[in-house]
Amino acid sequence: MRVLIGGGSGFVGRELTRLLRDKGHEVTVISRQPGPGRITWGELESRGLPPCDGAVNLAGENVLNPLRWWNESYKKDLFSSRIDTTKALSQAITASSSPPRSWVLVSGVACYKPSLTAEYTEDSDWTPFDLLSQLCKEWEAAAFLPESAAKTTRQVVIRPGAVLGQDGGAMKQMLLPFWLGLGGTLGSGRQPFPWIHVSDLAGIIAQSLEPPILSEATPPTPQVYNGVAPTITTNYEFTKELGRILRRPTIFPVPEFIMSVLLGSERAVILTQGQKVIPMKTLESGYQFKYPDLTSALKQIVGS
Repeated sequence: MRVLIGGGSGFVGRELTRLLRDKGHEVTVISRQPGPGRITWGELESRGLPPCDGAVNLAGENVLNPLRWWNESYKKDLFSSRIDTTKALSQAITASSSPPRSWVLVSGVACYKPSLTAEYTEDSDWTPFDLLSQLCKEWEAAAFLPESAAKTTRQVVIRPGAVLGQDGGAMKQMLLPFWLGLGGTLGSGRQPFPWIHVSDLAGIIAQSLEPPILSEATPPTPQVYNGVAPTITTNYEFTKELGRILRRPTIFPVPEFIMSVLLGSERAVILTQGQKVIPMKTLESGYQFKYPDLTSALKQIVGS
């Protein structure tokens, strides 16, 4: 199988590339920089889609980039880096004379409104309620193929929670303060913390790329999978478990207003609020999680 990955040089992209190549598949990465096994976004737009059996888009500016202030320029980059690349791929797929069998977009759980009680499955209705949920709506809409293309290319949307792993993602910024004994709950700590190990996210994407069975009954709308572990965890539970595994105290809570000052209120909600997200369709698809619980995931990540 030949797979084209937009944003393949990022944290999740590297894991997915490794997994696919281990399975014997051929991977081409779309990147801003040319190189072996790569094409640029400019080449995609000028030359069209290269021959591939599956396409994935993981491209997008890091929402929690600690080096960037939360301002209008940054917000514009968050939208354009996701929507423009997704549009470029969906348009190339639509125009291709030999389109891929599967087209996978990886978006996020920010579409679901934070709540301490509500539980969301892939079937849950939602409408935009803030900046990040509006981003999800426009992002997923950009991936939508016209009906003519959807007859030959299966559309999949995967909505991951916080992606945990050894060499990037959410853990990269968390580990140092925890190692120093400065870890603590964020905000109230009661907020749900939807998460997934990077190996499982790559596994769900890889499964979604497998040759689909298309028929007249196949809906032209995307299949949605929640990319979250099946165990619901709060920020408090995550904090205490990470502290326990690292054998470090977790006695320095960070008040919500401090997070809002440091990150900007629209961005801080990612950490100070959360959603109970259930991977119902993911489990129904037959995917078996390598790290279904927090303890096994954290032990793998910190090498305990």
